[in-house]
Amino acid sequence: MKPSTTLLSIEAIIVDLPTIRAHKLAMAVMNRQTLVIVRIKASDDIEGLGEATTIGGLSYGAESPEGIKLCIDQYLAPALIGKDAQNIHAAMQGLETIAQENRFAKCAIETALLDAQGKRLGVPISTLLGGAVRERLPVLWTLASGDTQTDIAEAQSLLASRRHNTFKLKVGRRGIREDVAHVTTIKQALGDDVRITVDVNQAWSEADAAKAISQLEAAGIDLVEQPIARDNIDGLARLASRFIVPIMADEAIHTPADALAIAKRGAADVLALKIAKAGGLYNTIRTAAVGDAAGMALYAGTMLEGSIGSIAAAHVFSTLPRLGWGSELFGPLLLKDDIVVERPEYADFSLKVPTGPGLGIALDEDKLMHYRRKG
Repeated sequence: MKPSTTLLSIEAIIVDLPTIRAHKLAMAVMNRQTLVIVRIKASDDIEGLGEATTIGGLSYGAESPEGIKLCIDQYLAPALIGKDAQNIHAAMQGLETIAQENRFAKCAIETALLDAQGKRLGVPISTLLGGAVRERLPVLWTLASGDTQTDIAEAQSLLASRRHNTFKLKVGRRGIREDVAHVTTIKQALGDDVRITVDVNQAWSEADAAKAISQLEAAGIDLVEQPIARDNIDGLARLASRFIVPIMADEAIHTPADALAIAKRGAADVLALKIAKAGGLYNTIRTAAVGDAAGMALYAGTMLEGSIGSIAAAHVFSTLPRLGWGSELFGPLLLKDDIVVERPEYADFSLKVPTGPGLGIALDEDKLMHYRRKG
């Protein structure tokens, strides 16, 4: 039987947006953020939006903005044109036979399908996913200038404005002694009431991690994220059993199967969930369910997405029964400008989850045209 609403077009657009400052990670320094915006159109004239965003090109993972666009244009979009726009599960299941992995690209398409369906039915994406249990998500801010006093001043300003009261520090580019001194000084300056986490982005060996975590734990740091290589699950387990400070898996966790493997080995106290790494919103829920059942706390992570990707993530994270470590959906705040009509609302240390149909946000066509990559 022919579906009543079919997919007519799927477009992938690369957008380069300037950041408010250099963002320094262990594996890259970002002076701009590149998004892949996906627009789908159906036979009922409903349009859906999605986003795929990576960190530092190919330095973080196997998908790049250019590769994502190629995958969508050449493989995923042709497989979906003419298919039922409302049967999202069937559409995404069909893509599994077309392309292995490529989770970022698939996530953007699934988001666009959900956005269109929400608009079609007049409900937010969170309702399509079963309903939100929270209207706002606590949001931390990453201090990544690399300069200790600059980071302290930035944190104190954000505390005073009630925008953030939890801060992540990016470490791993410098020696352990310098990194530990940097983090310890910031923790002492901000006080015990301010939560401080560190993200190593896999930069340390297991021996270096053991030495550094011991010092960070003594300094009162609240969480250590992915201190060693993602495939060293046994090493993560040894570190998790050795220290009181919680160890969070990030690069090591993508799928429900990854969550199960980590749980079996006791390799993490906390799981960082990211919709792009999981391959979509529904797979994020499945992965969260495994971690939750295993007793691991959940953390709503980011790929530093722009507003479309961040709000898509906010919708799914708003539905999780437990979210013990809040979120880091601050990506839009890192951008000097945006391509949406109204930027996400941040206040009182949290992000408001939109309640409008679908994502609840709309593209600014002029800004999209201005920032889209030419050629």
